[in-house]
Amino acid sequence: MDKKTLSERDICTKFITPALEQAGWDIQKQVREELSFTDGRIFVRGHLTTRGKRKRADYILYYKPNIPIAVIEAKDNKHSIGSGMQQGLKYAASTLLCRPPPEIFFTKPLYSS
Repeated sequence: MDKKTLSERDICTKFITPALEQAGWDIQKQVREELSFTDGRIFVRGHLTTRGKRKRADYILYYKPNIPIAVIEAKDNKHSIGSGMQQGLKYAASTLLCRPPPEIFFTKPLYSS
């Protein structure tokens, strides 16, 4: 398998979800994938209003229902890990998650030689 050609969804399915299961996370109760957790910022111009892009995390891990403790942001090899860090930090700092912000984990597949 050439990890350089995997999509972000492939990385989640083949590596992250199995690792979470192996670590003892209950996928049905404690893990949410591809979760939109905001409706998007509201922009007002005169009498017109529009919504910005929704925030969507690759994974949010929950200690108990409605108590998020971690955000996992996956990236494919076409993006730098820094772009995932910035995105994860924004998501974790969202007031809709929790105070203090949850832990943030960044992942990128390792290149095979």
